[in-house]
Amino acid sequence: MKIFRRALQREFTHMAAGVFFALFAVLITVVLIRLLGQAAGGGVPVDAVLALIGFNSLSELPIVLTLTMFLGVLLSLSRGYRDSEMVVWFASGLPLTAWIGPVLRFALPLTLVIAGVTLYLGPWANQKSYEYRGKLESRDDAQRVAPGVFRESSGAQRVFFVEVEAGEDGKVRNVFVSEEKDGKLSVVVAAKGSAETDEEGNRYVILEQGRRYEGNSGTPEYRVMVFDSYKLRIESGKQVAPSARRRTKSTAELLRRRDTHDLGEVSYRINTPLAALLLALLAIPLSFVNPRAGRANNLLLAILIYLIYNNSILVCKNWVSYSKLSFASGLVLPHLVALTLLVLFFYRRLAVTPLWRRRAPVALLPTGIGERDVNADAREGEPLPEEPAPQQEPTQ
Repeated sequence: MKIFRRALQREFTHMAAGVFFALFAVLITVVLIRLLGQAAGGGVPVDAVLALIGFNSLSELPIVLTLTMFLGVLLSLSRGYRDSEMVVWFASGLPLTAWIGPVLRFALPLTLVIAGVTLYLGPWANQKSYEYRGKLESRDDAQRVAPGVFRESSGAQRVFFVEVEAGEDGKVRNVFVSEEKDGKLSVVVAAKGSAETDEEGNRYVILEQGRRYEGNSGTPEYRVMVFDSYKLRIESGKQVAPSARRRTKSTAELLRRRDTHDLGEVSYRINTPLAALLLALLAIPLSFVNPRAGRANNLLLAILIYLIYNNSILVCKNWVSYSKLSFASGLVLPHLVALTLLVLFFYRRLAVTPLWRRRAPVALLPTGIGERDVNADAREGEPLPEEPAPQQEPTQ
């Protein structure tokens, strides 16, 4: 049986690897689509998309690892039922509970990884994502300019466009600047442009060989000014304020503050790895497949249980945050329900019959003897009835 267990351990690993890569690809795609939508609307700088994908993937990694463990065990054991390998397991005299050990050896290392990501790496990734996005948004207008792209200033009053990036002389080519202020629209077009800083630390854009058009929007009255050199002051970026979101706070900081909302966040971080471990154990009884019935029934039930379990953890987090549930109860209640379901599912699959419903086996009688109540005939001190002797037919 050790060879059989080792083979299933390898299958757990291979199945979990396939599930992880599939789920991680879906996660990257969803995060990429969301960030590209925000970048198209101006909410996220375009050059920050790749870094933010990495940070968001780290923060969502516990969900992927939890589903990896759950589906890895479930699909592996379900394949064993379909291919009649579990029949060999049960025929050797080992019950279904003997799978708890191999599953725990497979799930415990991943559970520790989930706990590390949830308690430490996830908050760090959320904090770095916030800081990185803030640094990009706090850049001044000169640093925002990119060749071939229209850029909006930090104050949303100017739009810059540069056709050719800076060459060896440090000057960009074919510059376009549009500014709207106090109902007046001004457009500046220049052949060259460069940035400089004065003694007081103020930054300016120096435009050369261009024109400036100024007038009221919707009217034909415009002024045109031709210049050899034109100076525009660059708006300074805003300072990044510390994040007030609890997802960016470390677990130690949340425990030190002891606020109810902070404790709710801590309860969610602790419940996530515990739920992953219990889901891996729940996959053992849920993996039963009847070859004569539908093969997707157990998978649908497993996904439904995962969704209910995950939502119950979120509900407990909100109840702890709003003081409707104590911190200790928020840690125990969802897992107590899961443990109850685990015992019930194992009880059902083991087909335990109560003592008061058990019956003695009925002996099989030889052919030619009518059906008898053997238990009644074999009572102590009561002889079996004799068969009547055959009567002889009279001879003529």
